[in-house]
Amino acid sequence: MERIAVIDFETTGITPNAGCRATEIAVVILEQGRIVDRYQSLMNAGVRVPAFIEQLTGISNAMLRTAPSAERVMNEVNEFVGTTPLLAHNAAFDQKFWDFELGRIKRTRLQNFACSLLLARRLMPAAPNHKLGTLTAFARLPNTGQAHRAMADAEMAANLLAHMAGELRDKHGVQALSHDWLCKLQKVPAAKIGEHLKRYRGV
Repeated sequence: MERIAVIDFETTGITPNAGCRATEIAVVILEQGRIVDRYQSLMNAGVRVPAFIEQLTGISNAMLRTAPSAERVMNEVNEFVGTTPLLAHNAAFDQKFWDFELGRIKRTRLQNFACSLLLARRLMPAAPNHKLGTLTAFARLPNTGQAHRAMADAEMAANLLAHMAGELRDKHGVQALSHDWLCKLQKVPAAKIGEHLKRYRGV
């Protein structure tokens, strides 16, 4: 499997705007199914963290007062990621914040997002649900730390992707996993996944 950057944001809400911003970002670089590099930082965007978000994430307004600016963090993390293909769990959410925060520093995303949530819905249909923590427990993957903190969630998503890649290789005979192929696979209707994988293998 090619090099992939797995990202996770913690934020003050669900839709980025002047009053709803990112508070933390983490990126882990996955190569050949193993984490080889990491980036993590709190980020001060000058907005208040609502009490219920502080309870959920553990990220407080006091913590953000001493954090580097969102602009500085996004410049750093953009350089860290470069043109490496991206993945997140529920990527539609993280993509919105990635694009919004990059736009504020006059940068544009150059690569597509794959989504481990969409992939898991197709490749792990027996899971009780497809929340990241549930999938981690279902697949007996390592507990990487407190849920709803960016590094723990990014590592969980990376481990989940490596697990699904292993399943595709061992159970379905799919050897070459490109990011572009994963982006296509996550759009295949769940009921047609078996047929799609057979066709991909040329069976």
